[in-house]
Amino acid sequence: MSDVTRILNAIERGDAKAADELLPLVYEELRLLAAQKLSREPPGQTLQPTALVHEAYLRLVEADCRGWNSRNHFFMAAAEAMRRILIERARRRRSLKYGGDREKVDLDDVVLACDEQEFSANLLALDEALEKLSQTDKVKADVVKLRYFAGLTIEQTAEALGFSVNTAKRCWAYARAWLLQEIG
Repeated sequence: MSDVTRILNAIERGDAKAADELLPLVYEELRLLAAQKLSREPPGQTLQPTALVHEAYLRLVEADCRGWNSRNHFFMAAAEAMRRILIERARRRRSLKYGGDREKVDLDDVVLACDEQEFSANLLALDEALEKLSQTDKVKADVVKLRYFAGLTIEQTAEALGFSVNTAKRCWAYARAWLLQEIG
């Protein structure tokens, strides 16, 4: 059992000091994931990887339903927390007060979008489609969350979800095609 898993089990049992031990063990890895995700954001992004990690970590530790049973499960929860933070920021930016009446751009153009408002609209469209995908195929939706929102490689995604690299590649290819069709 890894140190992270041991600490997660202690947190599950209600050990208040265990949460303090967890951050130093996972901080650099979480920060790397956040930096990878934010590197895809348009220029002018004000959220820093450190702030994203801290916000996600606070949400994870303060959550009432922390039933993490492994290191991979924790990182999946971290990817979900980061996704939700970015979605909330996109919704705030999209509101009419901030020019939320802008047009949507195709998923292929999301990474290339240089306007933060357009990026927010695209991120929200992606989130809506991802929610729909998760209702029909949660595994493929999890692959997208880990790849797109957490910035994991295909190998890291396969390891996190506990299946082969080839399976992860197939799920990623299917999910991308499905999302493009859904958004397009």
